[in-house]
Amino acid sequence: VQLQAFGGGLVQPGGSLRLSCAASGSIFSIGTMAWFRQAPGKQRELVASITGLGGTNYADSVKGRFTISRDNTKNAVYLQMNSVNPEDTAVYCCYAFMRGRGSSTPRDYWGQGTLVTVSS
Repeated sequence: VQLQAFGGGLVQPGGSLRLSCAASGSIFSIGTMAWFRQAPGKQRELVASITGLGGTNYADSVKGRFTISRDNTKNAVYLQMNSVNPEDTAVYCCYAFMRGRGSSTPRDYWGQGTLVTVSS
């Protein structure tokens, strides 16, 4: 079972970018999925999370600009980033609380980071 993120890159201030993350492997269930980010010299922070039923939570710094969504048929989570600014520059990682088939309990899974750079 693994997570793989896609969609990072260079974007101009005020622009938009969409990150995707898909879980693959022998999956029994997926609970909460989320996006975290870590900027240079800063601690990792939660950007947004979404429960299995679609309840969402956002960091104050991205409310109104970012939207998290998921497609349970594809075991995927997305982050639509609008009106980005240089402070959004960071490595973004996806997260999922998943249970693999053959495992009796769910656990934390992390995808590899994808770099988002906001610059003109």
